[in-house]
Amino acid sequence: MERGTLRIHTHGPLSEPASSRLPWPWSLLKSALDPAAVVAAYVAALQAWGAALTQSDVVVLLAATFLLFPSEIPLRRLSARVLGMLVSSWLRIALAAGTVWAASAAFALPWQLDARVTLTWLVAAPAAMLLLHAASPWLARRVRPAYPLRKVVVVGVNDIGLRIAHAIGRQEAAGQDFVGFFDDRNAARLALHAAAPVIGSLQDVGDYVKRHGIGAIYISLPMASHPRVLGLLGALRDTTASIHFVPDISVADLIQGSVTTLGGVPVLSVCETPISGAPGAMKRALDLLLVVGSLPVVLPLLAVIALAVRASSPGPAFFRQPRYGLDGKEIVVLKFRTMTGSDDGRGAFAQVTRDDVRVTAVGAVLRRTSLDELPQLINVLLGTMSLVGPRPHALSVNEQFRKLIPGYMVRHKVRPGITGWAQVNGCRGGDDLPAMRRRTEYDLAYLRSWSVALDLLIIVRTVRLLVFGDKHAF
Repeated sequence: MERGTLRIHTHGPLSEPASSRLPWPWSLLKSALDPAAVVAAYVAALQAWGAALTQSDVVVLLAATFLLFPSEIPLRRLSARVLGMLVSSWLRIALAAGTVWAASAAFALPWQLDARVTLTWLVAAPAAMLLLHAASPWLARRVRPAYPLRKVVVVGVNDIGLRIAHAIGRQEAAGQDFVGFFDDRNAARLALHAAAPVIGSLQDVGDYVKRHGIGAIYISLPMASHPRVLGLLGALRDTTASIHFVPDISVADLIQGSVTTLGGVPVLSVCETPISGAPGAMKRALDLLLVVGSLPVVLPLLAVIALAVRASSPGPAFFRQPRYGLDGKEIVVLKFRTMTGSDDGRGAFAQVTRDDVRVTAVGAVLRRTSLDELPQLINVLLGTMSLVGPRPHALSVNEQFRKLIPGYMVRHKVRPGITGWAQVNGCRGGDDLPAMRRRTEYDLAYLRSWSVALDLLIIVRTVRLLVFGDKHAF
């Protein structure tokens, strides 16, 4: 389905596949390394020719940074692909310099670049990036202990699975830590792979992933084992782990579609988050920009509402409830208290209904205008929520529907949001199975179709609902 110029995918892959994803803020740092190297090369060129930094220099550096950020060049050993991406980056640097020269000449702008500095920069910048990426394996080993690692398991002890495990051990998949293998064969049949740590059989994978917080699974079973693969994928639907299928191309043709590689092995992602790495950094930057920019208006409003809530009924102004956040980890969500009682959402949970006697007079106004969600801007600042994403549900609601709705837990592959694609399409309220199923369908469509433009569209539509009213709010 389409909304204006945006395409919303109700079916299909959740994202472009990726075998190595860094958590924020490491992804932001990685994205800025190449632009930083280019800026450093320009400063060095200025120093070499004894030139002072001018307005023209700032303009060309801003243009180059705009064209280079976020950098998608992987930090790993040099390869033909990495060298090709470095050449592409050099062309962008040349484009930045050429654009400034052309604009200056065409519009008589005061952007006079020093030819000596510019030519030196065009040589020094690619050299600096080449040096950076040549040293990146060494840098990665030093930086790796500083960021959290995703635990990874491989299903299938065979040559393909072993290559995947060895590649992760060589740190070719940034942010991943290999735990062990799962395989149905007995110890005698696995004798050839005696060095492989086998944790259990295929039927153990689902429970193990949930109990040990496994972040990614690589399935290296041959295509001939497709009934087992389907059974395994069904067992893993109730987890938040990323799932990658590693086709054994010795027994079948390569599956059509987008693939990536890990240690030279083609990997097809079955389930992965679209909002990580550089895109995740962009989404986080958008959250911070909008929230921080709104604080002059929001802070006084928070204070006034808090006083009104306290004055309207006994109890605290804020309501705190544990819910599931990114990767199914428990977070505390803030709201203004709108009812006379409170429920931590862990046990039996009674959904609010129209004309609910528990809702206070002030609470009714807050719920109709959605102002009760305003304290969640603090959650956004803390990084436990985003402005846009699937709405978090009470823990008891999650435990009820994760078994009933296929793909329900995939909603937690991104940070929960204050507003979401489901909410701006009228899926608000209701805790019956059809309502939850419809809401989940919209949330999964959001994951499949995510872009910054879609986030902005949802924010605009949310503001419109706040201004003109939401008939689904009560």
